[in-house]
Amino acid sequence: MEKSKRPWGTYEVLLDDKDCKVKKITIKPGESPSYQMHFKREEKWIIISGTGMLRLNDNKREIKAGDVIEIPLEAKHAIENTGKEKLTFVEVQLGTYFGEDDIVRLEDKYGRS
Repeated sequence: MEKSKRPWGTYEVLLDDKDCKVKKITIKPGESPSYQMHFKREEKWIIISGTGMLRLNDNKREIKAGDVIEIPLEAKHAIENTGKEKLTFVEVQLGTYFGEDDIVRLEDKYGRS
């Protein structure tokens, strides 16, 4: 499938099904997607490579390859690549809807709403 470019890196949809959506997400060093939440899906992240900082409901913790992170429905979340290499993870979305318009951006350094 085709990669979608974003200011912070890329994502590639690996599976888009009625029951789930799976993406491979790569974040460039020093970058991060928006601090966001979703009303219709929860997410599970499996960190493949790199290091970073997870922000989950304003709590922060370091993450690394092999970590599995659960993002509950309506939880505020962001991940930042704090390393010198790309940060790559697989995101599994579970819920009732997986469209990009279910992203509620709370903070975004790229000016997106």
